[in-house]
Amino acid sequence: MQAKDSDPPDGGYGWVVVVSAFMVMGLTAAVLKTFGLFFVEIQQHFDELASTTSWITSVTIVVFHLGAPVASSLCVQYTHRTVVITGGLLAFSGMALGFFGLNMVWLYATTGFLQGLGISFSWTPAISIVSHYFSKKRALANAIASAGECAFAFMFGPLFQWLIGQYGWKGALLIIGGIQLNICVCGVLMRPLASSCFLEASHCETETSPGNGASRTDKEDQSPITPKTFNWMLVRQPEFVLYAIFGILAAMSFFVPPLFLVPLSYSLGIDESWTASLLSILAMVDFGGRLLCGWYANLHITKTIHLLAMAITLISTSLMLLPLANNYLSLAIFTGFYGFFFGTTVAIHITVLVDVVGMPEFDSALGLFMLIRSTGGFVGPPLAGLIVDMAGDYRAGFYMAGAILVLSAGFLIILDRLQQRKIRGSKIRIKPEKSTLPYPSLHILKHQTRRYREHNVVV
Repeated sequence: MQAKDSDPPDGGYGWVVVVSAFMVMGLTAAVLKTFGLFFVEIQQHFDELASTTSWITSVTIVVFHLGAPVASSLCVQYTHRTVVITGGLLAFSGMALGFFGLNMVWLYATTGFLQGLGISFSWTPAISIVSHYFSKKRALANAIASAGECAFAFMFGPLFQWLIGQYGWKGALLIIGGIQLNICVCGVLMRPLASSCFLEASHCETETSPGNGASRTDKEDQSPITPKTFNWMLVRQPEFVLYAIFGILAAMSFFVPPLFLVPLSYSLGIDESWTASLLSILAMVDFGGRLLCGWYANLHITKTIHLLAMAITLISTSLMLLPLANNYLSLAIFTGFYGFFFGTTVAIHITVLVDVVGMPEFDSALGLFMLIRSTGGFVGPPLAGLIVDMAGDYRAGFYMAGAILVLSAGFLIILDRLQQRKIRGSKIRIKPEKSTLPYPSLHILKHQTRRYREHNVVV
């Protein structure tokens, strides 16, 4: 394949793709992030326990993670554009069918399973195709695209609250589903590159640009491209296992605060309009945390795993202090601290994964990491809901999340110690090798010894 075909444009139409991915991030992840506004409405409508209602979010999260490898493999067989459009239709179907609200099982299957699959099929290809359109400016392009989650979450907080007040939670679901149909429009704009080797889901693919009729593959090179195999053996590496455990524990905690923040504010007697603004504050400081931490990590002043451990510790501290709030102002301050440090974690946790496994194994590691991490997102919200039911107080969910994050930081410390020990061990093993000189160096040493002896004889 010619280099000129596979080199990304690093601009031009790529910026249209970035804007499309920005929209997709907002119409998928931001919807999931602000779904907590529906929690109390659905719970009161069906008169269910908090743990039962929490399963809606849990199903969405786990399907989102488990569907990512499937979405990647479909991108190989078809195109990113096709998968994103399919994801938009699935997301709309989940919300539109959830409008009927027959029972909790129905919501599990619609706003849970279908919505989660739609988010997975939209989010995964959108993130992937941006990386293929950019090389030198890839970090900037990915940062802009991922910022769509925060920007839309900032707007969706008051919008969803208004929709629920005007049309009820069922009508709001239907309208939000209609808004998510714009994912299909964004998918249409994600034009495939003329010819590229996409390492998505550990496969290689060649896409044809529209109107060309065939890909511009070098006709002289008729040898097939050997796809990179998925390395399942990463689960035997202690470093990856430790980081995966961290991911499970972190996922168990991260989805709890957005879910119970709104019910906690209601229990404090805070007005609904002010409550919706909490989610907007959360999104705004999350956005700032991502940009600031990404900039700081790029300076290489602090080791990324140390930076991540510090961020996790500060998040857990924020969650432990948040239940102490007794009015809107104090709740908004603690929510802001949590959102900022959450953004710092999101900005660098993938970078740490690269440091743990190395770039050659990154594709396999990312897929495995998402699969393993999904168990935390699946168990976390129901477990927090069960604790809330037992304690009779929404504060208990935040204490649980903070305690689990402290435990997850411990695994990061163990991982860092293990890495440092291996580095020291490798240095010790290298030292004996230096004493065994290669033949050219041995020859030079013998020559210098001979000259030294001759010199002594003369003297």
